[in-house]
Amino acid sequence: MFSKEESRLLREEFWTSFGKSFPRKWILYNTKLKGFSFKFHFNNREAAVVLDLEDDLEHRITYWGKLESLKSILQSEFLPDAVYHEIYILDNKKEISRIEVKLDHKVSIHNKNTWRDVMEFFNKNMSLFEDFFIEYKDIIEA
Repeated sequence: MFSKEESRLLREEFWTSFGKSFPRKWILYNTKLKGFSFKFHFNNREAAVVLDLEDDLEHRITYWGKLESLKSILQSEFLPDAVYHEIYILDNKKEISRIEVKLDHKVSIHNKNTWRDVMEFFNKNMSLFEDFFIEYKDIIEA
């Protein structure tokens, strides 16, 4: 078991190491679309790259419909393992919509032996997610 402080330091070390290993500017929150953001997720059970729709329901419905219409393209040309969740409940009980790609084997931010796999997974899959977004942004925001 790790103390809160040990866990915090490990998380900080992972993200610093990831930034040094794959130095680039990610889109993440800078999509220019309200409530539309890309995120990295890594904890003591799983790793994922996600696209979250967190805005008001009207914007979520609009964006979700467009993303649904692009689902076959996303899955055939970019991220075959992308999973769509029209309704996704966060730990804080907030309801959002999410598209995610999870790393398919056991990883933990507390286990440095899994870090390289997670970093490579993040770099590859977030790059593909961003490529999809850049190519189809005009359709999504129209």
